[in-house]
Amino acid sequence: MQRTKAPFRADEVGSLLRPAKIKEARARLEKGEISADDLRKIEDLEIEKVVHKQASLGLKLATDGEFRRSWWHFDFLAKLTGCEMFHPDTGIQFAGVETRHDAVRVIGKLDFPDDHPMLDHFRFLKKVADQAHVTAKMTIPSPAVLHFRGGRKAISKDVYPDLDTFYEDLGKTYRKAVKAFYDAGCRYLQFDDTVWAYLCSPDELQKARERGDNPEGLQQIYARVINYALAEKPADMVVTTHVCRGNFRSTWISSGGYEPVAETMLAGTNYDGYFLEYDSDRAGGFEPLRFLPKGNKVVVVGVITSKFGELENKDAIKRRLEEAAKFAPLEQLALSPQCGFASTEEGNILSEEEQWAKLSLAVDIAKEVWGN
Repeated sequence: MQRTKAPFRADEVGSLLRPAKIKEARARLEKGEISADDLRKIEDLEIEKVVHKQASLGLKLATDGEFRRSWWHFDFLAKLTGCEMFHPDTGIQFAGVETRHDAVRVIGKLDFPDDHPMLDHFRFLKKVADQAHVTAKMTIPSPAVLHFRGGRKAISKDVYPDLDTFYEDLGKTYRKAVKAFYDAGCRYLQFDDTVWAYLCSPDELQKARERGDNPEGLQQIYARVINYALAEKPADMVVTTHVCRGNFRSTWISSGGYEPVAETMLAGTNYDGYFLEYDSDRAGGFEPLRFLPKGNKVVVVGVITSKFGELENKDAIKRRLEEAAKFAPLEQLALSPQCGFASTEEGNILSEEEQWAKLSLAVDIAKEVWGN
């Protein structure tokens, strides 16, 4: 049976490959050849195109592809009251490649500003999505991302001498964000989150310890913050999360199955749905899905990779869904690519045609598995 509310049987995580026109315009802006308003107009046109493209594939939702962002997370976090972007000596280390040297730190008391730029980004997306008769989906980073990536060192000790107060303000900031997006018309919001996967990775846990942080008990803390943020979510708003092991130029950061966090994440957080990566052996097996409570929650199984262009075999994907259904009811499952196609503006190593073929495959398989 198909779903009439998000997450849909065929869904997507969020980011899409940036069109050449946007990349060219950003480069021209850097050189001072065009204005920020000129760039916005180009982004508007490309977002209109990409929303209608998603609708034409048969998807029931559309994102703006994160076309206005450079990063999936920093652009949002840096615009929170009390946060700033800075440039450390090193970037984020992926498998064999390092990112640009950008990061976010907390320098003041946290809050969600009424004029956060992504509210206007969403309003434009919704206008276009309504014209295309699809649901507008907005993606923002999870609150856990603001803490775990930089840890204690990235949070001012003058402002937050103890982290309990930081976590309290973080939850309040995100509760305010959820309300602000709802008031802007958002009914499908997603918290993108690398941290649950990091908590499953011995290497990432060791890195946290080496920088002076104690990862013990963090999953319970993050669950409390997330649940506080969602506590006043209206009934007609869907909030999901995407759990990512890293996505930059088709590379990755962490490895490890979901078992260490599955019970807390699936049963202990009040999300409506979970986009879980299952495109490689690094994700482990489907057994952790046994912790999904019976009822209305949905796991969107990411068994179609967004990292490479080769198209998966349809029957092989169906078999993966059958395997997942041994641990969670098929009615509580859906299908999507494993991650976005461009978590940063650089994008993964595949073509736009290959990207659209992946999403079309998800739509076709969903129709065959769950019906029209």
